[in-house]
Amino acid sequence: MVQDEAVIGCTGELIIGTRGTAGPGEILVRVRGGSETFLAWSQEPLPTGATVLVIESRGCREVDVIKWADPLDVLGDGHADAG
Repeated sequence: MVQDEAVIGCTGELIIGTRGTAGPGEILVRVRGGSETFLAWSQEPLPTGATVLVIESRGCREVDVIKWADPLDVLGDGHADAG
């Protein structure tokens, strides 16, 4: 199967939560100037609405994901002084 390398490294939101190795969820990813959905597989269950990072493409519009927290989000909560 041909991998979709454009989606690897993208973040997205789970529109259907994953069930870990028991089954996929669905992710909405901004890629190629638009938004696309993919089946999303993860090692552990992840809830609907979770932000995830695509770490691998399985081909056929299926990807592996991990939970993602943007490290730059801490800059917006007043803990870091930008100037």
